[in-house]
Amino acid sequence: MVNIGNSWDELLKNDFESDSYKNLRMFLADEYRRRRIYPDMYDIFNALKYTPYENVKAVILGQDPYHGAGQAHGMCFSVKPDVAAPPSLVNIFKEIEDDLGIKNTSPYLVKWAEQGVLLLNTVLTVREGQPNSHKDKGWEVLTDSIIRKLNARKEPIVFILWGGNARSKKSLINAPQHFILECPHPSPLSAYNGFFGCRHFSKCNAFLTKNGVNPIDWRT
Repeated sequence: MVNIGNSWDELLKNDFESDSYKNLRMFLADEYRRRRIYPDMYDIFNALKYTPYENVKAVILGQDPYHGAGQAHGMCFSVKPDVAAPPSLVNIFKEIEDDLGIKNTSPYLVKWAEQGVLLLNTVLTVREGQPNSHKDKGWEVLTDSIIRKLNARKEPIVFILWGGNARSKKSLINAPQHFILECPHPSPLSAYNGFFGCRHFSKCNAFLTKNGVNPIDWRT
């Protein structure tokens, strides 16, 4: 079964033993055998591996992994260092530069994850070239449970929701100690409808600082 290697193992034990997850595993075993699926099966839970439950300061919710060769590695919006930044990430970096004056070049967001930014997609796998191809196969049951467990934490967390898919999870976040930031998706199709100018990175840090939590260094 799954071995994340930190506090998530115990927290998600019942989820990983559920019928829903067992059915998902059977589906994935067949998919990985017959098709090209991203990310590599050993990278699926990287977001949880790099950011243990007790370390989470902020959550960025993505939809599903990048579906191009060599891109996805288990963290939403991030790609490996030698891969060109996809358009949504280019726009994220543009907003960070406008908001904080930071000019990022590396598309590998592990430094964020190590500081407590959980880079969680709501669906953790995808067929090559077919976005949303693993939607409604069982991942949402698990990732909704992750969001609920984070909502239950007494320490404050910033939930960053970009786009309709992420914003649909807002109802799972109702504890008053947390802070929700939401706007359109950074995709080129919607970034000019309110993502640019959202200043979510400085707002996130202002909330963390106000609550006695070290802010995020948004440099990559």
